[in-house]
Amino acid sequence: MKAEWQLQEAKNKFSEVVKKAAVDGPQTITLHGKPAAVLISIEEYKKLAKSTGSLTHFFKKSPLYGMDLDVERSKDLGREVDL
Repeated sequence: MKAEWQLQEAKNKFSEVVKKAAVDGPQTITLHGKPAAVLISIEEYKKLAKSTGSLTHFFKKSPLYGMDLDVERSKDLGREVDL
């Protein structure tokens, strides 16, 4: 159950790498001995890409929701930059 492939080997055996990703899980592809990419099944991708709700819903679930926070913006104009 190989899960790590050198780039050249992954290119030569791409069909096998894809099948192993579907059956055995994520397959790491290395470049010069270092992890460079991961091939995952479409099912795994869909789990990762699945929307977990709106940004508004996310903030409403925050433990800070409903607290009176002071969010006053600084009136500082920043710094001058010589061009």
